[in-house]
Amino acid sequence: MKPKHSKQGIAMRTVYVNGAYVPETEAKVSVFDRAFLFGDGIYEVASVLGGKLIDFPAHIARLHRSANELGMRIDVSDEEILAIHRELVSRNEVEEGVVYMQLTRGAVDRDFMFDTEKLKPTLVLFTQTRPLVDTAVARNGMKIVSIPDLRWGRCDIKTVQLLYPSLGKMEAKSRGADDAWMVRDGVVTEGTSNNAFIVTKTGAIVTRPLSNAILPGITRAALMSYSTASGTPVEEREFTIDEAREAAEAFITSASVFVGPVISIDGVELSGGKPGPVTLGLRKTYLEESLKRAI
Repeated sequence: MKPKHSKQGIAMRTVYVNGAYVPETEAKVSVFDRAFLFGDGIYEVASVLGGKLIDFPAHIARLHRSANELGMRIDVSDEEILAIHRELVSRNEVEEGVVYMQLTRGAVDRDFMFDTEKLKPTLVLFTQTRPLVDTAVARNGMKIVSIPDLRWGRCDIKTVQLLYPSLGKMEAKSRGADDAWMVRDGVVTEGTSNNAFIVTKTGAIVTRPLSNAILPGITRAALMSYSTASGTPVEEREFTIDEAREAAEAFITSASVFVGPVISIDGVELSGGKPGPVTLGLRKTYLEESLKRAI
């Protein structure tokens, strides 16, 4: 089914809202939804390459983890969620892009207290068609600045509470950079919407260990697995922003960027101001391995 068009001839996406596929202009949720009132919701973003979903089982597993940590119900089966993803990819003719999924605790008159069992969860999915492989970041790399990490203490849960990361991206832009890495207690936690890595002068890749301070990134885990299998040394340990500035290379991982080269941190150039060979090799490996497992 091809996307519908508006009177102006602009293609309208089909959006999934609580069991119905509707044009994006008709997609609505209640003003009393707790995600709107309290940020009481979780989400996942799955990338699409060649019309297929990348790392999908891991995204579903993390959705369940986030829901369990918040005591939130999921009333739709994993099989149904996969079918919805595929239907939206088909209806919106997405060859390359992402599928965004948001689950909230539901809608009820505003009150800090809630009864999860009496609430009907809200489930919304939509697609975004955009290049993921041949991008400016992949070709040219990205500039990073450091900012304090002022987020709440459960950054391991993928909630919709993204105000501070959004403000962090805006600060980075105002400072002539592409994104920001957050620093807490003297060490790097992660990027505003990605996990942070450095490459040592000996060729090892380093990233912070999992904890409540960072999101357990799906791309992060997959890349580390592929790296270990190929013989690239992986170190899970904390590192400072000063160590990052002195590293041979640096990069980020996320579902929408995959492996993104970092070419400068706080104005200090890395790898000659261009994507480094280790990073580019890791990006190539990730894409090759992920496409083999796409569904």
